[in-house]
Order: sequence, then C-alpha cells, then structure tokens
Amino acid sequence: MEENLPLLKIGITQGDTNGIGYEVIMKALANSRIQDLCVPIVYGVGKVAALVVKSVQQANGKKANLLNLTDEEVKVELGAATPTGGKMAELALKAACKDLKDKAIDAIVTAPINKSVMPEKSFNFSGHTEFLANFFGAKESLMMMVSENLRLGFVTNHLPIEQVAQNINKDLIIKKIKLLNESLKQDFLCTNPKIAVLALNPHAGDNGKIGKEENDIIKPAIEQAFAEKINAFGPFPADGFFAAEQYRKFDAVLAMYHDQGMIPFKVLSMDGGVNFTAGLPIVRTSPAHGTAYDIAGQNVASCESFRNAIYLALDILRNRMVK
Repeated sequence: MEENLPLLKIGITQGDTNGIGYEVIMKALANSRIQDLCVPIVYGVGKVAALVVKSVQQANGKKANLLNLTDEEVKVELGAATPTGGKMAELALKAACKDLKDKAIDAIVTAPINKSVMPEKSFNFSGHTEFLANFFGAKESLMMMVSENLRLGFVTNHLPIEQVAQNINKDLIIKKIKLLNESLKQDFLCTNPKIAVLALNPHAGDNGKIGKEENDIIKPAIEQAFAEKINAFGPFPADGFFAAEQYRKFDAVLAMYHDQGMIPFKVLSMDGGVNFTAGLPIVRTSPAHGTAYDIAGQNVASCESFRNAIYLALDILRNRMVK
C-alpha cells in the first residue's frame, strides 16, 4: 500500500447478537494487518461484546474501536432466534448507515442478521440489500457474491421459488446486466467485462418444451444488452455451466434466482466468499454466511469470510478512487 493513501474508516455492524457475529468480528480484527490497512469501528454494545468475546481466544490482537450504542442491559441467548437479537442488529445497522451517509465512515461491513426476527414495523425489508437501496435512495441495486473463483449477481434476491418466474421480465434482466457490467468496470476495474447469463429452466427450456422464459424473456434481454455494447452471453443451463467450469471464461455470472447462484457459489468458495451490494453510492460488504445459531458460542466459527469482506470493501473503495 502506498504511504500517501488515507487510512480508511470501516464501520462494522454487530449483526444478530445471538449468532456468530461478534466471534467472527473479533477473530478477524485480531489480525494486525487489517488494523494497519484501516480504522475498524464496531457498531455494537460494549456489555454484549464483553460477554461474547470471553469465549473467543483469538481476540487478542490490537484493540478495535467499539462504538457503544446503548447502556441498556441486553439479554444474550447464543444460538436462539429472539426479537432482542433482531432489535440489536437493526440498531447497529441504522447507526452505521447514518454515519456512512454523513461521511463519518468510508464503508460498512455488516455481520449477519436473521430476517425473521428483525422488527417488522421498522424493518420491512427482505434483507440487507433491499434496506440499503432504500436508505441510500438507489433506484436499482444488485446483490453480488464475490470470491477468488467467481463473481455472481442475481436478477431476483430473496423471493419464494413460486414467485421467481412471475417476477422475471426483460427490462429487469437488462437492468441487472447493466448494473453488473458497471460494477465490474467501476468496482473491479475490468476494462471489457464478459458476463454469462444463466437460464431459468432446466436445459435452458429445451427450445420452449420445458419453459418459455428463455426464448421470450432472457434471450431478448441478452440480445439488447449486446446491442448496447455489453458483452453478455447465454442463456446457459446452470448445471452444465458450473459442472464444465465455464464460469472461468467470464468476469461474472448473472443468476436468475437465489439458490441457482448461491449453491454453486458456496460450493466453489468454501468459507471465503463475500456478499457485496453493487449499484449503491456507498460500499457495503458482508460475509457470505448467516447467523449460524447452531455453532454460536462454541468458538469454532471461521472468520475467513468476514476478513475477506473487510479486504473487499477496502479494495472497492480504492478502485473507485482510481476511477
């Protein structure tokens, strides 16, 4: 790193206090390299951190900055999905986003939340991606998963399978292709990105025999994007595409729905994948895993994904400065 570059401030939200959030945060920040590259600021609760970190032997590096959000007593029930865990996650997220909007910090890395316990009245969103787009006034956003092996975007995010087909249309696919293309150029410095677009149906619809979305919606969207000088190709049947490692020939892949992309991504990326929200005026990353209630408090959670989320946030900030 060049010495004249600024030391960036990275806001880190505590996530659900009953999950593995604090464990992976503290393990990641125990790596002295991270604190040589940025100023990490954890948005959380001091009493909760003190309680949870006692069981994290790795949390013995340089001292991280913790911005205490409340002096109230917070009941921690490691491994349980409770309204308190959701309330604490929302408190940290909104505080960090306010500071990011006010330019008090440079980016945020969010620890996992459980959507089912987030406060319904004040958090009417299906996930971080949708909340952030609303908070920062972005008309469009793109959920991306990033690893050394693969960059992957989604046409639809957190939708029930029965609603996927009815929510996919030509205009939406074109918007997502454009968002992915722009992010590849701006955030990853790809000069002439190549994008693979996956089919929706098995065997890419078999020319209409087992689904018409490919011929009626997806192919026309790809053709229009290509006509607008975006290197989009497909639609590719997802199973054969990943089995034959065709993803290696492209700068990114666009999946039609959540599990179509997430399953191969997590298989290929192991513990190191990162969630990135593209299309926003700010930089936000997150580990690719969830709250992992089943292992909370056992000191066995890997911090690799969280650590990579911090590194990716820094990389994207630097890349945006270059552009």
